[in-house]
Amino acid sequence: SGAAGHGAGFGAGLGLALASSAFIGGSFVLKKKGLLRLCGRARAGQGGHAYLREWLWWAGLLCMGIGEAANFAAYAFAPATLVTPLGALSVLVSAVLSSIFLNEQLNVHGKIGCILSILGSTVMVIHAPQEEEVSSLESMAEKLKDPGFIVFAVCVLVSSLLLIFVAGPRYGQSNVLVYVLVCSAIGSLSVSCVKGLGIALKELFSGKPVLKEPLGWVLLVCLVICISIQINYLNKALDIFSTSVVTPIYYVLFTTAVMMCSAILFKEWQHLVLDNIIGSISGFLTIVSGIFLLHAFRDLPFTPSLLPLFLQPARADPHPPWSTADRHQCCQHQPLLPSEDKGPQSAQEEEEEK
Repeated sequence: SGAAGHGAGFGAGLGLALASSAFIGGSFVLKKKGLLRLCGRARAGQGGHAYLREWLWWAGLLCMGIGEAANFAAYAFAPATLVTPLGALSVLVSAVLSSIFLNEQLNVHGKIGCILSILGSTVMVIHAPQEEEVSSLESMAEKLKDPGFIVFAVCVLVSSLLLIFVAGPRYGQSNVLVYVLVCSAIGSLSVSCVKGLGIALKELFSGKPVLKEPLGWVLLVCLVICISIQINYLNKALDIFSTSVVTPIYYVLFTTAVMMCSAILFKEWQHLVLDNIIGSISGFLTIVSGIFLLHAFRDLPFTPSLLPLFLQPARADPHPPWSTADRHQCCQHQPLLPSEDKGPQSAQEEEEEK
């Protein structure tokens, strides 16, 4: 029955994580659609707030809220090593829906990126740790006292302070990694807080006196601080560098930091056999490749002329030179005999005109 409970919890967490990606991905498209309908009125980019009267924009905001709530709930049921990487699917959903509803072209790189993200997510789901190590706030408190986690948390805080106060003023404007590393490092702690709060809410609904325990409130305060820092420095990064650069780098660093934090705090990798560990890492790297392809080449026009000859669509020529010999002859005769070719052709054209 314990195993069945674990399986049901894992399934619920997986379902919530996938639903979260669908809602968050859809919310971007709804918001954009709402903003595009404000043709004549003041746009958001120019400081206008006309979008507040647009129902599509509000629908997008509602979708975003539902998605974030589902994501929050997913952490209470499934391991963070599974939930966080699946967040990449929201990028995929928004890319696919944008190409359908906003007529934004998804080029070949983008389509390959989408397929890779789906394949990577499938591999991760199959190999992810299924056993939930923490089921109550007491066990969460024990985990937080673990020396390994304390060392990890101190390293994260010290490195974040160094990045903010030493590296930030010097390299923040020129190196994309400075602010993104701050977001990722602090983000790994915020996910641990979310997981603890999810467990606290589960206990609250089952009738336990959770509100009297100080740990829940400490986690809530820490979460608010962590998310404020994350939003601040992510906005800074997005303000300086383009989204197509920041998004994939942030996803990779954030997910890596969360997986490290989960491995240290919740010991999620402890009971995994070697092939599952390799499978999880391979799945993650496949998602990373997909997200990179989807973002890095987003604005690159990919015309059929860039394809190899045998993949290019058939030309309009009714008698295509199929054999290589014919093709070589055509290539040779055009540049070698321009005047001779031109003569008969021009004579024919004159006759036709007459």
